[in-house]
Amino acid sequence: MAVAHKVRVENVTTLSDDWYVLKKTTFSYQRSDGTWQRQSRETYDRGNGATILLYDWRRRTVLLTRQFRYPAFVNGHDDLLIETPAGLLDDASPEDRIRAEVEEETGYRVSDVRQVFDAFMSPGSVTERLHFFVGSYSAVDQVSEGGGNAEEGEDIERLEPSIEEALEMISDGRIRDGKTIMLLQYAALHLFKDNQCSA
Repeated sequence: MAVAHKVRVENVTTLSDDWYVLKKTTFSYQRSDGTWQRQSRETYDRGNGATILLYDWRRRTVLLTRQFRYPAFVNGHDDLLIETPAGLLDDASPEDRIRAEVEEETGYRVSDVRQVFDAFMSPGSVTERLHFFVGSYSAVDQVSEGGGNAEEGEDIERLEPSIEEALEMISDGRIRDGKTIMLLQYAALHLFKDNQCSA
């Protein structure tokens, strides 16, 4: 249902334009009873992104990364964060961007990638729309050690647990990243279900 006709933007103020863009917007929203209510919200625009779960169906493994994430650290996560490879689109198509990110972070050059859904990850304050992919990989796809872009502060490790181990890592709290949990659950339901690959 389109809601554009129910929103009247009154004022937009840029609060920060350093790393990404933080804005404060005052607007009126027409409620379900027809009345208009004035509201104020802050939005953080960091662009849209893409993420991928690489899987080897025959070996029942997945390829994950582990790296330091300062926002998670300041919120009590005193460990490296385990994630699926991901990155911002930076004006590229989601598929092109995720192929480049996979090679940069993991060292694997993959050709078989497929988008399975997209989602807003924190719509209360962050504008980012994330495109979710899955793709198969094998040992012959490795072209480098990966590790990310050191100039951007990346120092990325590569992990290769079995799908069972990865799901256990969700249960015991070792995996706490939302996009990674979503893709691992997708894999359990669609890629590794009953030992048959449906990709």
